[in-house]
Amino acid sequence: MTVQLTRLLDIMVQLRNPESGCPWDVEQTFATIAPYTIEEAYEVADAIEAGDMAGLREELGDLLLQVVFHARMAEEDGQFDFEAVAESISNKMVQRHPHVFGDTVFDNLDEQKTNWEAHKSAERTEKAESAGKRSSVLDGIPSAMPALMRSEKLGKRAARVGFEWPDVSGALDKLDEELTELKAEMEEADADRVLDEVGDVLFSVVNVARHLGVDPEAALRHANAKFEKRFHAVEKSFTTDGLDIADADLEEMEVRWQEVKKA
Repeated sequence: MTVQLTRLLDIMVQLRNPESGCPWDVEQTFATIAPYTIEEAYEVADAIEAGDMAGLREELGDLLLQVVFHARMAEEDGQFDFEAVAESISNKMVQRHPHVFGDTVFDNLDEQKTNWEAHKSAERTEKAESAGKRSSVLDGIPSAMPALMRSEKLGKRAARVGFEWPDVSGALDKLDEELTELKAEMEEADADRVLDEVGDVLFSVVNVARHLGVDPEAALRHANAKFEKRFHAVEKSFTTDGLDIADADLEEMEVRWQEVKKA
């Protein structure tokens, strides 16, 4: 173990010391820390997207702290420690890469991916059986995962057993069908049914994106950034003209929006 990693583990031990540690750190639990873990993972993604390597180094450190924090709490509870976490992922990586750590030879990348998924499937089946549960192709997809990402995962998993449109045209037809159903429910003004149909539309859009090889999460992030940039420009145009956007009507805002798009 490196000097700095040992130092970080020792720092966490001191922070969690009931008598001399930090009161905030001491009172934390797995549940209270989980949101921070998710937040740090997103901040890592933001640094990567921005090409900020100095920021990435810092954010990876913050994410590592989350792993150390969870491992320390588990050790205090007599469950496992950081070494066990590292051992677990090391064993998993060796098992999933027989072409690197064994004598297996793959002819192409697709064959390697198939083997990777087979290993993961076997692991999920073993985990389900050890828990006395019936295994499912959908096992292991976290319910806490962002809904857009989770819908893509669900679709991918179902596709592995043949529950899939043969091409994107089928996915597009399904999207049209769901939009028609949404419009019908809107006329009925049933809030629960509208909620249900909006969800179906979103799920169908994700399926279309998957067929096109587009990451829906990345596509939506891009759309968000584009909207934000354009709206800021619209706001600026009003300010430049000495006007308050809050006093403008939709028609006036739309005219400026279109001007920004052309620019």
